[in-house]
Amino acid sequence: MTFGKITSKGQVTLPKDVRKKLRLEPGDIIAYEIEGDAVRIHKVEAFNVAWHRAVTGTLEEWNSPEDDEAFGGL
Repeated sequence: MTFGKITSKGQVTLPKDVRKKLRLEPGDIIAYEIEGDAVRIHKVEAFNVAWHRAVTGTLEEWNSPEDDEAFGGL
């Protein structure tokens, strides 16, 4: 098991063995997946981040109380 320490700004330096295992380089994007009281860290490809942001932005227009009422029974 590897340990890290949280700074006063809420930052953590990923230990070298973790960065090596995930093949992380400066500027890489990581995702946090919360599972109960544990968190998994994944390296994310830049394309996946761009796609996720685009899809999320597109779907937000359908996220309204009016849509919930109109389509709630489907």
